[in-house]
Amino acid sequence: MQDEAKYICDGCGEEIVIPIDLSAGVSQDYVEDCPVCCRPNVIHVDIDADGMANVWTERE
Repeated sequence: MQDEAKYICDGCGEEIVIPIDLSAGVSQDYVEDCPVCCRPNVIHVDIDADGMANVWTERE
């Protein structure tokens, strides 16, 4: 079971670590501002049957 994941901010290129909320479902989409450059990212999370998260982002 995975409780954290990483993504690269499209705005500044920094690697950002985010918590994974398994109780929010196996497919999640939400907007979060980058803690470095404050630009919004749309974060997509898909959780497989083994509890591993696949995370990708795009600019809002």
